[in-house]
Amino acid sequence: MPLRDYITYWKEYIEGGYSSPRGCLYLKDWHLCRDFPVEDVFTLPVYFSSDWLNEFWDALDVDDYRFVYAGPAGSWSPFHADIFRSFSWSVNVCGRKKWLLFPPGQEEALRDRHGNLPYDVTSPALCDTHLHPRSQLAGPPLEITQEAGEMVFVPSGWHHQVHNLDDTISINHNWVNGFNLANMWRFLQQELCAVQEEVSEWRDSMPDWHHHCQVIMRSCSGINFEDFYHFLKVIAEKRLLVLREAAAEDSAGLGFEQAAFDAGRITEVLASLVAHPNFQRVDTSAFSPQPKELLQQLREAVDATVAP
Repeated sequence: MPLRDYITYWKEYIEGGYSSPRGCLYLKDWHLCRDFPVEDVFTLPVYFSSDWLNEFWDALDVDDYRFVYAGPAGSWSPFHADIFRSFSWSVNVCGRKKWLLFPPGQEEALRDRHGNLPYDVTSPALCDTHLHPRSQLAGPPLEITQEAGEMVFVPSGWHHQVHNLDDTISINHNWVNGFNLANMWRFLQQELCAVQEEVSEWRDSMPDWHHHCQVIMRSCSGINFEDFYHFLKVIAEKRLLVLREAAAEDSAGLGFEQAAFDAGRITEVLASLVAHPNFQRVDTSAFSPQPKELLQQLREAVDATVAP
């Protein structure tokens, strides 16, 4: 739907007493920065400037994880955890939101007897102990009201549900850096295991079964192990450049100490990826540099930062 049409709908929705035959529509995941790259839409808060997801996608110039959400009072986002178990932050330009947040692990008690997470944690269906046998074990969510001009930070793995209490416009980012990279890697391993379990009955009969699992994983999760390596490589090479030149800052304002920290975290996760049996089945013959070569470069660079 073009933005012009959505604004027309929104006005009509308000004039109709917050009702429409089309229902309550929510404009979500609008890539404003990607659609208008020359515009200075907003300044990134310094606290969230170490943002590897968007640094990676900006380098490829194909995507980003910067979004605008806009919707009338009553629009909402169902229960979920953020992509790749990333951090997220959200700023209300106008309006108010009610957040229901569950710390990691709490969501397990909310699964139904088939193992599925709820769509709506406010649904009376969660009181049905036949359908949700463990729901009474779940603690209450952390509930907050976000006012206009306020920012909410969501840590990795916190499931949440968000309701617009007023007509609301917000800016939202998903982001990964050295502090939650291990969470992203752990999530990707879990995603591959889930795919492999779903198609396990064809393991012996399907040619290139492991390759097909990676293809399915990319379709379901957005990236697979090969893509994850390229993600690490792009960030690693930028940090290695800073470390090798012993520069105080690069064009993004990245300091030497930050680059050293990032390189150390990448080294840990890349070592785990390279040793993973499923990554060892990936055809890396065209990779440049080779994964083990990149890992060695990182280790040498990290060792140099702590040398007397």
